Amino acid sequence: MKVKRFLEGGVARRVVVVGGGVGGLVAALDLTGAGLDVTLLERAETPGGKLRQVAVAGRRLDAGPTVFTMRWVFEGIFADAGAALSDHLTLRPASVLARHAWTADQRLDLFADGEQSADAIGRFAGASEAAGFRAFSAEARRIYATLEKPFIRGARPSMGSLVRDAGAVALWGIRPFDTLWKALSQHFRDPRLRQLFGRYATYCGSSPFLAPATLMLVAHVEQDGVWLVDGGMHGIAQALAGLAASRGATLRYGAEAAEILVERGRVAGVRLANGERIAAEAVVANADAGAVAAGLLGAAVRGAAPAVAARDRSLSAVTWATVARSEGFPLSRHNVFFSGDYAAEFRDLGAGRLPREPTVYVCAQDRADENAPPAGPERLLCLVNAPPTGDSHPPTPTEIEQCADRSFRLLARCGLTLTPEATETTTPEGFHRLFPGTGGALYGPAVHGATATFKRPGARTRVPGLYLAGGSTHPGAGVPMAALSGRLAAASLLADLEKTAWTSTARSPAAATPGGMSMR
Repeated sequence: MKVKRFLEGGVARRVVVVGGGVGGLVAALDLTGAGLDVTLLERAETPGGKLRQVAVAGRRLDAGPTVFTMRWVFEGIFADAGAALSDHLTLRPASVLARHAWTADQRLDLFADGEQSADAIGRFAGASEAAGFRAFSAEARRIYATLEKPFIRGARPSMGSLVRDAGAVALWGIRPFDTLWKALSQHFRDPRLRQLFGRYATYCGSSPFLAPATLMLVAHVEQDGVWLVDGGMHGIAQALAGLAASRGATLRYGAEAAEILVERGRVAGVRLANGERIAAEAVVANADAGAVAAGLLGAAVRGAAPAVAARDRSLSAVTWATVARSEGFPLSRHNVFFSGDYAAEFRDLGAGRLPREPTVYVCAQDRADENAPPAGPERLLCLVNAPPTGDSHPPTPTEIEQCADRSFRLLARCGLTLTPEATETTTPEGFHRLFPGTGGALYGPAVHGATATFKRPGARTRVPGLYLAGGSTHPGAGVPMAALSGRLAAASLLADLEKTAWTSTARSPAAATPGGMSMR
């Protein structure tokens, strides 16, 4: 990002970022680099948002996103801040992308090397399915190439702008009106492979039976590189926060924003839960757009973002962060244990209930590609998809217990026996408390149908001076996408600052009112 100095009377103009998730941290870093006086408010005691850790049996576990891809996004962010990603994070490429199992004797690894994956698929399901995988990978690569510049990097594309930028023929070639499941059925006859690659829809909290075929691009993203982060995924947030602070941003933890203030039709600052007011000329809200629309950040900005109907939410989850002894199944870092009936699983989720037979994802955080287990208990995050009903009719304790029983019995059928020492469970209700206004949905609105991605709000809002960032905004869910949303919010704010002479109540830094939180 081009560095500029934005001054008013020799004093840097003030911006407040609400929310210390990845999008907010990146926006704060970019805005600080442009010379603005940036204060980031995070109600938790650490940065990261969904990129969180929990303590179990005295050990720290990643309890949010576990897959690091699109390294180039972060290399660009750090480079534009005058730093090198490699100086702040130690990343190791994963040779095994994921290990998949249906029964104790049905296992399939996918590899970073595409030909190695094709060979494995050939041994697992036959030569025709290996050929189907090669064709699928080529189509995923073509979809990504078509959408990277106009959509992933674009400010807020529409179908019309995609036609203009990518071309009608190229856009039609990525089959935007086919479902992912239909496209997979044309590449694979083996239902297990359709199930495996259909899982890519769940990366953005959606159903493979309703999501568009364009989500095949996730396969290319993974084949382009999955990285293991030394110290865990939470280290990404810590690195961004540390760099932003070193560049001059003020990061305040335990500081909950209660209301975004609006005066004379534009943003004027933020009121904290303790009553403190911080004057600002602009605010970046790194919160779920649905929370803004619901008025959780003040009635004055309620209409700044489109409301998300409960039926349009993405999936939630039930997670078990556990320290356990494992036996039997040779875990890799990323493991998926599939249910016997994928369609029934998503019918249950669509009906608002926990799956009667769930698919279980297990992240073995003390393992890399090798199969050798740690010497003692290991850190595992186990996850099943759940409906986003944490605010309306959350699963009961009995239903959660039944879900756990079904999930761990599936692991046992696939050969994995776990003996937990300690476990922390998070349910849709718990995720709703962590991320208000979502019902526990973890990915913003679901990506169902050809036009769903265009309904996500962009960085700019209807309230002058208010900008949005995070996984519920364009370009979508996931750690690299959330980071890009932060960049888009910062770029939009800076462009507007250049174009207009802002009218503000904060022409110089205002002193905190009595009773405010201390700086950190």
